[in-house]
Amino acid sequence: MQTKEKIVLKIQKLPHCAGMPEYKTKGAAGMDLVASNDEDITLKPLERFLVPTGIKIELPENYEAQIRPRSGLSIKNGISLINCVGTIDEDYRGEIKVGLVNLSNETYTIERGERIAQMIIAPVTKADIQVVDELSETTRGEGGFGSTGIKA
Repeated sequence: MQTKEKIVLKIQKLPHCAGMPEYKTKGAAGMDLVASNDEDITLKPLERFLVPTGIKIELPENYEAQIRPRSGLSIKNGISLINCVGTIDEDYRGEIKVGLVNLSNETYTIERGERIAQMIIAPVTKADIQVVDELSETTRGEGGFGSTGIKA
């Protein structure tokens, strides 16, 4: 049985923090992040807001934190992230804030302490960039956007 590598994630709790990140189940890949707003935030349809989490983090070298939507919040209420997945670089030391957008036709209110996103810690592989005149050939070639799907 393969064991999972564990890292240390240092978290600084800010005075306005409404809750620490938490894995809700043993098998959860992401930690839930909670809104640490002082007042309710009401998002009208297509409105955006940068929601504070009340925490700062220190990642180990060659790791990133990915901020992703919570599937329940997205499917039930149409609340998602502005940029789909946010990246927190290892050298960022500011407060984590989550850019939310209301994609529904209904107004939605974000309350203090509400779970708004999830954070996944992942290793980062950095590339050495090599400029070339040509790339290798593949069967797919330049086919994109539906080119591998079944045609009607």
